[in-house]
Amino acid sequence: MSGEQPTLLSPRVLLPFALVTLIWGSTWIVIKGQLGVVPPSWSVTYRFAVAAIAMFVFAAMRREPIWIGPRAMAFAAVLGAAQFALNFNFVYRAEQHIASGLVAVLFALLIVPNTLLGRAFLKTPLEGRFLAGAGIAIVGVGLMILHEYRAATVGAGEVLLGTALTLAGVMSASTANVMQGTAFARAQSMVVMIAWAMLFGALADGSYAWITTGPPVIESTPVYLGGVLYLGIIASAVTFPLYFNVIRAVGPGQAAWSSVLIPIIAMGFSTVFENYHWAALSITGGIVALIGLVIAVAKRPERPSVSGNTVSMPVQQEDRLP
Repeated sequence: MSGEQPTLLSPRVLLPFALVTLIWGSTWIVIKGQLGVVPPSWSVTYRFAVAAIAMFVFAAMRREPIWIGPRAMAFAAVLGAAQFALNFNFVYRAEQHIASGLVAVLFALLIVPNTLLGRAFLKTPLEGRFLAGAGIAIVGVGLMILHEYRAATVGAGEVLLGTALTLAGVMSASTANVMQGTAFARAQSMVVMIAWAMLFGALADGSYAWITTGPPVIESTPVYLGGVLYLGIIASAVTFPLYFNVIRAVGPGQAAWSSVLIPIIAMGFSTVFENYHWAALSITGGIVALIGLVIAVAKRPERPSVSGNTVSMPVQQEDRLP
């Protein structure tokens, strides 16, 4: 039997992809509640300390060996620095300068470096349909960025600084995404690798926070503490293993479509909880981005192979996540 590579539409990929996208679409409002009293670096530290504990507990429940070899430990340290330290410190700081909506929309550009780096380092195949869809989606994202830029109430310097910080976070996240697609990462236990990466990330976050802002600061309010638990457990310990499995299955380029959908979902949450008003540009941009997604992931119909008077249809093997 001939098997097919899974795509985003494969049930075993689509379900975790949709769950991750929905959860991460809600985090932008929660992150906003983390800013103010507590320095951003300490908030990031608390988030991934909680996440690391949750991941180690999960690994123990699965009776997986916790200790990993020196090479895997070094890999986890780099992964943790890129994904759980640099990426999130850049994002939390960006939200101090520009609106969370603009940060979320800018992060949709993750599809660009993920696709290019995936092709360069993982030899991920690129189809014309995927590139066309991605190009259309980027136009839609551009329209949403234009709307958020026009709606910004801060000065041009603040917008440029916030944009630069967000794009730095995008590149950090993309580096980690491509690392998860390598053969070495695939050979490791997903749960244990992420647990160590989150621990290393939390240690890096805490060190940076202490050096730059002083001893730990905590805001003992239900909103802040609840936000830390939600971001650490639901939005990190639950979602990152699912997301990295999607990367291992379909590559970083296709997985990055979550970043295109997240700002649309984030705007939906903002509409309900923050009285966000949709403008013509944001609506148009969202529609164009969704059209690009449909074009990129739509499955090309299989052509039956004809032999004599018989028609043989290709047999599809069940898609499996690695």
